[in-house]
Amino acid sequence: MFKSAIAIMEGTKAALMAIKANAMRSALTCLGIIIGVAAVITVVAVMQGFTKQINDQLADMAPDVTSIKPFTSIEQEMVGKNAKLTYSDFLTLKARIKEAETLTALMFTWRFSGGAEYGNKSHSSRVMGTEQDYQKAYRTFPELGRFIRTEDDEKRRRVAFIGPSIIEKLNLPDNPVGEYIKLGGEWFRIIGVAEKQGSLFGFDQDDYINIPISTMSALEGASSTSNVQIMFRLKEGVDEELTLAKITRILRQLHKLKDGEENDFEFETAERARANVDKFTGSATAITAGIVGISLVVGGIGVMNIMLVSVTERTRVIGTLKALGATPGFIMLQFLVEAVVLSLFGGLIGLAIGYGAATFISFIVPSMPDAYIPGWAVMLSFGFTSLIGIVFGLAPAIKAARLNPIEALRYE
Repeated sequence: MFKSAIAIMEGTKAALMAIKANAMRSALTCLGIIIGVAAVITVVAVMQGFTKQINDQLADMAPDVTSIKPFTSIEQEMVGKNAKLTYSDFLTLKARIKEAETLTALMFTWRFSGGAEYGNKSHSSRVMGTEQDYQKAYRTFPELGRFIRTEDDEKRRRVAFIGPSIIEKLNLPDNPVGEYIKLGGEWFRIIGVAEKQGSLFGFDQDDYINIPISTMSALEGASSTSNVQIMFRLKEGVDEELTLAKITRILRQLHKLKDGEENDFEFETAERARANVDKFTGSATAITAGIVGISLVVGGIGVMNIMLVSVTERTRVIGTLKALGATPGFIMLQFLVEAVVLSLFGGLIGLAIGYGAATFISFIVPSMPDAYIPGWAVMLSFGFTSLIGIVFGLAPAIKAARLNPIEALRYE
């Protein structure tokens, strides 16, 4: 055991001395590994940065809130059908689903697609109808003023809760609470400004206006068929499956769906949305990294070629070592360690370059999330580069170990 440890230490020392003696060639040998690891880490850092940012955004949503959204199958889309959830559906569920602690909705309508006006400024923004409980579901808290209250919805007040970007877009005062803006040809008084959320994938999350959902529905008229997204949180101890089944029955009756017809709505939770995001970005990362990872194999072949040349150049040295009593195992270990060290050194430099490149991309591209490298990516990089060193360094190491000492000493 002791002799084996000494042999490993001596073999490692000899390998490091050989790398130092041929510094330029060693650096060029690492080049393929450096490029491969840098490319993989750049891809992983950018994709994982996106995943982390999206998950942070989803974390702001209450995990126990379930959304009901319209769902149109491909077959229905092909025949021109488009599923909808209406304001009437929302009111029916709110009256009949007593198992829900909160049940709120989000409504969109073309009437307000023209955006908002203030003075001589106009801006096309997202105008959404909602109510008080929406604040609890999506944690939309005011920085100034207040959010929509129950009495605003009950009395169909013309009030608006705006995202902070609206202040800049419409050139509103720093504190616009109490100011009036025009939406869909009607005047609305600003009652509050939301906390800033920032951008996601270049999409401004602060560019929106909320008004009472009853006001939006009333202004659109009795024939309103605008889409509504419904959100609810169940009371503690309520059976979720039974409640979802009850909601399904009610909506199928309201939509007059026959037996055998699929639902034209679907349920979604924050956890499910997060799982879908993780699945998508995970697949994208794996595919892209796999393609880029081919360059690592090319780099490994480069390591093997250089090491084979090194064996040929050091044939006389190998012969001398064997003549002095060096075992084939010691010779093989020296070359194998040399290949692994070169690969690991290349992996370390590639990791630094990859993270630097991802950080640079995040800096120069607007709204790009910060680069993020998870621990598993670092471990995988070093594990894979070590494996490349072992696999592609094995052939040169075996060749060196098998050299005949007499013939090696005669080599010119």
